[in-house]
Amino acid sequence: MCFENETRVTQIRMIGFQSLYKYRSLLFIVFLLTYLFILVGNLLIILLVTIIDHLKIPMYFFLKHLSIADILATTSVVPMMLDTTFVEEGVLPLWGCILQLYIYAIIVIAQCYLIAVMSYDRYLAICHPLRYSSLMGPHLCLRLVIWSWLLSGMLMLSEILVVIQLNFCGSNSIDHFFCDFGPTMALATSDTSSLFLQDLIISIFTSLFPFSFIIVTYICIFYTILKISSTHSRKKAFSTCSSHLITVCMYYGAVITIYSTPSYENTSHINKYITLLYIIVTPLMNPIVYSLRNKEIKRAMQKLISRIFLNGWRR
Repeated sequence: MCFENETRVTQIRMIGFQSLYKYRSLLFIVFLLTYLFILVGNLLIILLVTIIDHLKIPMYFFLKHLSIADILATTSVVPMMLDTTFVEEGVLPLWGCILQLYIYAIIVIAQCYLIAVMSYDRYLAICHPLRYSSLMGPHLCLRLVIWSWLLSGMLMLSEILVVIQLNFCGSNSIDHFFCDFGPTMALATSDTSSLFLQDLIISIFTSLFPFSFIIVTYICIFYTILKISSTHSRKKAFSTCSSHLITVCMYYGAVITIYSTPSYENTSHINKYITLLYIIVTPLMNPIVYSLRNKEIKRAMQKLISRIFLNGWRR
């Protein structure tokens, strides 16, 4: 409950980028163009994997769902961020702020699990090539994707049940461009020590364990590659997982920096801009990395372009 001299918080004000307000038009254009590129790039990957036959294999099936998660993650934050940038500050009802926080958290956790699943796929493909087709079948791929999302939702549900019971009184401003966990929980007037401990434990299951699993799988992958006698075969084997390895570095580098040690320090300017890089740069780089470094994606794009021009010429 709030004291008599305190006002119950019903809306959350996001300060956003007030220190850069004189550059708001430039920031708005940069953020908008980046968001559009993210949508186009990831939608292109989804389209290619859906309609091009030679991409209908487990690795690209997981990449397709990673692209879906990228689109959902940026869409849950960027439209509000654009509004905050242009009008100097953003306003959300408290329930909307908590909803945004956990929708984004669920998507981020699902991305971590999907990337871990992709490393397992690369492990089977390189370390057990003869059994790969039988082990990584379509049903297993679908179950792994579904469980990535279900586990993310179940872990966050336990935290939501605690957050909705907190009291928010007095100040309602956060120095951020969306309702991130640290800045939002800093407004709570209830005791949040148990919540932060719970969030730390959840972070271990959502960040540390998947990342450790990825490290183990890549140790096995590198050991197998080093045992290959042919230099050409070693390069070919490594090239099949190089794009995924870059994705791992981008995602987990940002996630571990921001979320593995939840604290009130997340309200700092440094973490705000690190979060900005994670929200708009990483989803933008994902399709670029796979399109520039992956011959199969390039070949699929050529097929799609030829189909479009061929159908257009026939008409």
